[in-house]
Amino acid sequence: MAVASAPGERITLVRAPRLTDDNRRWWILATMTGSLSMILIDQTVVSVALPTMQRDLDLSTVGLQWVVNAYLLAIAAFVALGGKLGDLLGNARIFRLGAAVFVLASAACGFAQGEEWIIVARSIEGLGAAMMTPATGAIVMNAFRPSERGRAMGIYAGVSMVFLALGPLIGGVLTEWISWRAVFFVNLPVGIAMLVLARVTLKGREQPAGGRMDWGGVPLIVLGLGCLVLALMQSRSWGWGSPATIGLLVASVVLLTAMVFWELRQEEPLVQLRLFANRNFTADNVVLAAVQFALMGVSVFGAIWVQDVLGFGPIEAGLSLLPLTLSLLVLAPRVGVLYDKIGPRMPVALGALAVAAALAWNAIWLHELSYAWIVPGYLLMGVGLAFVMTPANTDGMNAAPPELRGQASGVIQTMRQVGGTIGIAVMGTVIANVQLTQITELLAKEGVPAAKVSELERSISQAATSPNPSAAEAAAPPALVDGVKEAVTTAISSAYWVGAGVMLVAALLAFALLRRQRAVDADDEDAGSYAAIG
Repeated sequence: MAVASAPGERITLVRAPRLTDDNRRWWILATMTGSLSMILIDQTVVSVALPTMQRDLDLSTVGLQWVVNAYLLAIAAFVALGGKLGDLLGNARIFRLGAAVFVLASAACGFAQGEEWIIVARSIEGLGAAMMTPATGAIVMNAFRPSERGRAMGIYAGVSMVFLALGPLIGGVLTEWISWRAVFFVNLPVGIAMLVLARVTLKGREQPAGGRMDWGGVPLIVLGLGCLVLALMQSRSWGWGSPATIGLLVASVVLLTAMVFWELRQEEPLVQLRLFANRNFTADNVVLAAVQFALMGVSVFGAIWVQDVLGFGPIEAGLSLLPLTLSLLVLAPRVGVLYDKIGPRMPVALGALAVAAALAWNAIWLHELSYAWIVPGYLLMGVGLAFVMTPANTDGMNAAPPELRGQASGVIQTMRQVGGTIGIAVMGTVIANVQLTQITELLAKEGVPAAKVSELERSISQAATSPNPSAAEAAAPPALVDGVKEAVTTAISSAYWVGAGVMLVAALLAFALLRRQRAVDADDEDAGSYAAIG
């Protein structure tokens, strides 16, 4: 559109993008990507707000942990159920319901006045996220033809993973400049905008797969996964040999084994375990779980290291992951196009190998005690994540028939959540043990009483959530500060070596099992149905 502003001068006004049938699928992609980003960012955004929340709400140490754990536990336990509900009732409908629950629970978190309130609200928020997550993936997959899915899923997975990594930075900015309550209140306008966009972009009548709910499988999978994730989350504080941890692990094995036998006998199971008969689906899930194992470890313990050893503040700690997020953001959509051309095997295998190499690099160079030395590792890790996340997500969804994509998305997200939880538990255990050994030896050399170990351990473990980024130094005598830093560094380096080993195994598995070409639906020409579905 052009308008005259003065004699001989014309100003051209560019119209805002309009929603049409031709571009509807891209609007759907933007809506679902924004929604998944909101869900993922809530996993990490509260980390730097915890000290302020603890002071304002008088949270106990256990309560402080459960502000984070309650959200993750609810997602892990209920995301498979959310996928099944999407297949039965329609993914668009379950997405809207989950988004409404998520927004209301976020408001409840922001208004929280005590420990019980915030933990219950976070659990309900996680339930809403569990309903939304599998629906977003299924909707995106069904909106695009197979020849475009790699590019679309690259944007969907890549952008959302960037926001997962940016969570600590965004949380730090909101907490420092506004209030910790803004960390939750910001979800209200974003969530409402996603609901409005979903209402506009998802048109027509969705045809869900139908069927009936497997009510017998619901308690088995929810309680089984709940016991497993709870045991892993609490293993660091309870100890792996404690009766509570062992009891929960035994209960999870019994319940999940019973779930497998039950589900295999059902005509319409809650979780279609026969999806794992497809070796591509199995390999994609294992690789994605391994990636989440490594990424959560780096996000959490990397933030601890730069704060506790290098003295970074919360905002600086969030910015420290920027090399990883930028390389991931730039490459993820392009790798999606590569998947469309050559399939998953080489991108996923090489990407997993790159993540393993990045972890090994950082494990070696952490001892230089300089952020500059770990930047190349973060850059390489971002490249590797881009090469893994997009092809593996897309290929795993492609391996499932369209009518089971809600369940497939739920299974993939469950595997990722459990992988991340195992990563935190295993890497945390390695760090705790190595750190304890190092500090004990240090104190023995300096002639400091052994009782000082627990004091130093507490200061180190709380450094990431302390308003004083030099908490470890404050608790240790000046002569021991360098030794404490070296103990933290050695411990985290050891955990990175474990992560590198896990990713190396994932790379070998991807190379051995994944197909060389992308999957193509039998109804290729009919794909894109969600572009006209609501």
